[in-house]
Amino acid sequence: MSRKKLRIAVIFGGRSGEHEVSIMSAASIIAAIPKDKYEVIPVGITKEGRWLVGGDPMAALTGGRLALPALTAGGSGTADESRTEGEGRSAGESRGGSEIASATVLPLPGERRLVSVESGGALKNVAPFDVVFPVLHGTYGEDGTIQGLLELADIPYIGAGVAGSAVGMDKALMKAIFRAAGLPVADFLVIKRHEVEETPQMVRQKVEEHLGYPCFVKPANLGSSVGVSKVRQAAELQSALLEAAAYDRKLVVEKAVSDALEVEVSVLGNDEPKASIPGEIVPANEFYDYNAKYRDDSQLFIPARLSPACTQKVRDMAIQAFLACDCAGMARVDFFVSKKDESVLVNEINTIPGFTRISMYPKLWEASGLPYPELIERLIELALERHQEKQRSKTSYDWS
Repeated sequence: MSRKKLRIAVIFGGRSGEHEVSIMSAASIIAAIPKDKYEVIPVGITKEGRWLVGGDPMAALTGGRLALPALTAGGSGTADESRTEGEGRSAGESRGGSEIASATVLPLPGERRLVSVESGGALKNVAPFDVVFPVLHGTYGEDGTIQGLLELADIPYIGAGVAGSAVGMDKALMKAIFRAAGLPVADFLVIKRHEVEETPQMVRQKVEEHLGYPCFVKPANLGSSVGVSKVRQAAELQSALLEAAAYDRKLVVEKAVSDALEVEVSVLGNDEPKASIPGEIVPANEFYDYNAKYRDDSQLFIPARLSPACTQKVRDMAIQAFLACDCAGMARVDFFVSKKDESVLVNEINTIPGFTRISMYPKLWEASGLPYPELIERLIELALERHQEKQRSKTSYDWS
């Protein structure tokens, strides 16, 4: 007797500067997920926040430039074989006989289904599912917001919970937690957008007194290096601050780390996580910005060019960082390793790391002996395990 397929809702797109990256990650995941064991329910979220289900949400979000990979066993199997511009369906065209509809998850425990809103406000059940894979990089997806919705609805989902996601997204809180856990980080300042706009001279003075140049300016709550600038001299500071402030009300200004290797470690698990072998990135650009991350000409060294002792050190520190932020399922931890003496600084943790074919998170696990499809399966198992563990906690108190 064949086992019933689990239905996995893969949610992508979203209201974030990483909207396009999210779509690329989802295409890779949907292509690789074992279709003989799992049924995929693709859910796209527009940049305005509208949820789309049925038909081809991926084609709808990209104007037909990218369409969903095969959703059944025996299909194409790779995201690269999806239709490209000129071949994708239009936003309203059906896929498999179903039309795209606006939908959402209602926070009704036990329901585990998407509903569409019909004309006149009537609700219609359209897609039951068992587990959610939120492939939403950046704001309104990686920051605890969708995790909170799924917690209210008592739905198993892949990745960190509300607290771990929020801390992992906010670079200022993240670095404070790392320091409290005894993990070394580069010197940094937290600057608010209103300070940049109202007291720019005071901000400049603070940066020069505490950090100096060069330094990096980043939105506190964003990823993929969106809005990040390297500031080499005072004349560049204000424009960099305004660029970051366009994406967030809170900014992190960080002392630049010179003559260091950029090393990344993938972490997998819940309460007893495991660390992959480390990888090293040599950016195509001056630093690992958005363009360098999604181009094939950035060099990757797997394993990283580290001594055995340093290799073990960054793996141990990756697990420490994962546990300090109360993460679950998956995360990628990024480091700076001095070329001179192999001293290590923790840069950041990413709770929903990139999942494209050139992303480090799956590549590092592949190099560690866990192929991409098996990695996805393990993440699903971890989501179910964590959800079952949560069911052991009481949610009421007997006052008698």
